[in-house]
Amino acid sequence: MSDVAEMNPRLEFLRTQIGNDMSKSMSPIGRWLSGVLREVRYGAMSVEFTIREDMTNPMGILHGGAASAIMDDVIGTMVYALGREFAYTSVNLNCDFLNPARLGETITAHAKVIRAGKNVVHCECEIVNTEGRIIAKSTSNLIQTGLRLPV
Repeated sequence: MSDVAEMNPRLEFLRTQIGNDMSKSMSPIGRWLSGVLREVRYGAMSVEFTIREDMTNPMGILHGGAASAIMDDVIGTMVYALGREFAYTSVNLNCDFLNPARLGETITAHAKVIRAGKNVVHCECEIVNTEGRIIAKSTSNLIQTGLRLPV
């Protein structure tokens, strides 16, 4: 990828937000998840989350739906930061839940673009705890929509 393709206002804005919580995200669910942006570069993003009670199941561990929402939102934000002319939306999100993460734990979602085609972007995301243990992982395909995005 050329340096020119990697420079865009969306990516540059997100870079200014590293270390901040995502309470001002365009995504309402992203605001609810309230992660802290830790890293963003062209085609990759990491966001840290603290597991709150409203993100858990009755056993006090991260709910699969909340884990899925984390991965879908981080992937979506990362694809938005590619700076493309049109919006992309998820076609699928295939998740594997591998280990529990408990109330109060800190987890980090690491997303990356595997292949960015003209109409479909294929991504992966992994949630890990502070010891590096994989909590959940996913793959997702996003497809270009007809919604033109502002620069």
